[in-house]
Amino acid sequence: MKRNYKVLLLTVLLAFASCSFTAKTFDDSDKDKMLIHIIKSVLEQLHFDPIAMDDAFSAELFSDYIETIDPLKRYFYESDYKDFEKYKLTIDDQIQISDITFFNVTHERMIKRIQEAKSLYKEVLSKPFDYTKDEVFDTNSDNIAYAKNRKELKERWRQQLKFSTLTNYDDIYTQEKQAKEKDPSYVMKTEKEIEKEAREAMLKSLDIYFNDNIDDLKREDYFAVYVNAIVEEFDPHTYYLAPRSKEVFDQRMSGKLEGIGAGLQKRMDYIKITYLVSGGPAWRGKELEIDDVILKVKQENEEVPISIVGMRIDDAIKLIKGPKGTKVTLTIKKIDGTIKDVTITRDIVELGETYAKASMVEKNNKKFGVINLPSFYLDFNDYKKLNAAADVKKEIERLKAEGMEGLVLDLRNNGGGSLPAVVDMAGLFIKDGPIVQVRSTGKPKEVLKDKDKSIAWDGPLVILVNEISASASEIMAAAMQDYKRAIIIGSKQTYGKGTVQNVMNLNNIVRNNTAGDLGALALTTQKYYRINGGSVQLEGVKSDVKVPGRFSYIDVGEKDKDNPLPWDEIDAADYAVWDSYFDYDKTINKSKERMSNNEQLKLIDENAKWVKSKIDETLVPLNYEKYKAVNDMNELESKRFDAISNYKTNLTFTSHTYEKKLFESDTTDLKEKRERWHQSLSKDVYIEEALNVLEDLKMSYAIKKVATIKD
Repeated sequence: MKRNYKVLLLTVLLAFASCSFTAKTFDDSDKDKMLIHIIKSVLEQLHFDPIAMDDAFSAELFSDYIETIDPLKRYFYESDYKDFEKYKLTIDDQIQISDITFFNVTHERMIKRIQEAKSLYKEVLSKPFDYTKDEVFDTNSDNIAYAKNRKELKERWRQQLKFSTLTNYDDIYTQEKQAKEKDPSYVMKTEKEIEKEAREAMLKSLDIYFNDNIDDLKREDYFAVYVNAIVEEFDPHTYYLAPRSKEVFDQRMSGKLEGIGAGLQKRMDYIKITYLVSGGPAWRGKELEIDDVILKVKQENEEVPISIVGMRIDDAIKLIKGPKGTKVTLTIKKIDGTIKDVTITRDIVELGETYAKASMVEKNNKKFGVINLPSFYLDFNDYKKLNAAADVKKEIERLKAEGMEGLVLDLRNNGGGSLPAVVDMAGLFIKDGPIVQVRSTGKPKEVLKDKDKSIAWDGPLVILVNEISASASEIMAAAMQDYKRAIIIGSKQTYGKGTVQNVMNLNNIVRNNTAGDLGALALTTQKYYRINGGSVQLEGVKSDVKVPGRFSYIDVGEKDKDNPLPWDEIDAADYAVWDSYFDYDKTINKSKERMSNNEQLKLIDENAKWVKSKIDETLVPLNYEKYKAVNDMNELESKRFDAISNYKTNLTFTSHTYEKKLFESDTTDLKEKRERWHQSLSKDVYIEEALNVLEDLKMSYAIKKVATIKD
């Protein structure tokens, strides 16, 4: 199918060509200045709503950047802040001429303060904490000022570390009490011994944090944070992707990667295996295990392996990963101390749980289907090979073969993804017509349409959403709501992201670039609108049936972010409401009535309010008795919410026939994964109500059709 979004992509590429990125020259080694020049030019020429880089911009950037690099105010002194403040209104001027003085000053000071912090936390943790002292710690760093001197800064570290160590202390103390209750002859550790053990655990944790994370950061990592601070002043969804981040982004969008299929983590100079991806090369080989340490890496065309002990984890990953079909030999140290070489043939590792999955359920002799879609994924290199729309269509066909009479499309926690994928997916449920409208600055709107007259599913449809459902999820829900094609059940509103981003490879912009990989920029280039002309920006999609959830009172939406673009509206597209015998209004009213009397939802709402109240409490007692009393009270209060997780419907969910056949030859634990999912569905009050709505829609269809025929 030919789509209008192809025209949009072409427009962006043409805009690229018009940018004057070669008007300024730099030394080959001055990569940072070049990057600032490119970023500034792209933002000014291609951003949907570019803002003026003036003194007001500079002041905002100054505050946001300083807060980003030292959020807890435990590195910089008040004098440092005053030194930095000299640049508060001149950062914009520096950006205009690709000057990075402000970054250099803050970076050099940060490196110095980090080294000082290492001695500070070790000094603090070398002495016992007095948990009988009556003092409190404010977890909200906005309420505290910068320390004036080393004495004040050390005291800040002391309070923060005492607060952090309290959890360790409480855990050990509780374990000791339980051991004593289980065995009266057990000799409990003294409070002094417990305090020392808790403090030593915190010391070890901080040593790991600084050694394996902070010390591994290069200057380019810090500079990426600075660049990100600049671009995020334009809107929350414009962000810089350093070379490594771009690779991770592509993997997340496609749901797959090339490599051995193992999770890696650095621990005190050693790279450890933390998990194996089910079905991946390492998992299939059965030689690697969790907690194995990788000492060396050898490529198939190399004779001598390379030691990765002490190497940055990003650099180690580059050696271990590689193209499908190539071999890599890892020198492994097992938990028992034995050392062995393991050769693995790299392959495509599919992160299957990011893909669409389906289930069947029977209710009152009616068969319904549930499709869960975690994201609107696609393969950037081959859209036809992998995309969410094609997978959902396949699942629909498999459910129809089982006799499906109604469908639930679960988009809860789906943060969005591919625009082409959502346009194609919406087309599965209507004959043809507009799906979403897209507008670029100074250009006529584009209406992205479904032109394929075939319909994959024309029966009852319910879409589940929550406050985390964003972007492509909102396009899907909004289109189905405007067509009156589906009933939307979920949060008061969805996330409220009404913008479209294009990921631009910055290396393609500079001719004859010898400075190395420049990374990419996710840039807001357009806004999208419902086919009724309204925007979901800030306001989201309002559910037909509103139900409380765990995010109901927490600030998680677009309206709660910094620098969001404003809400607006445009003319409606030309579309016709879905022609059917379903009585949506009556069905929605019945659902609202059921939900208003649902005890489980009332409890969920109370829990959401309670959680919000705890988030708002920022003062924590550092006296152990008072800390314990607060924790015990919270635990006692929380017990009344245990019924939420104990809730169970009388519904039984099963896999469709196609998937059951896969179980017979499965080597990826697919059956176990599906059984766990089915169990969670059987305890899901939202799924339960979605099925009730499908049942009501079926009933309303029969009644309305009979009434229409009689008329």
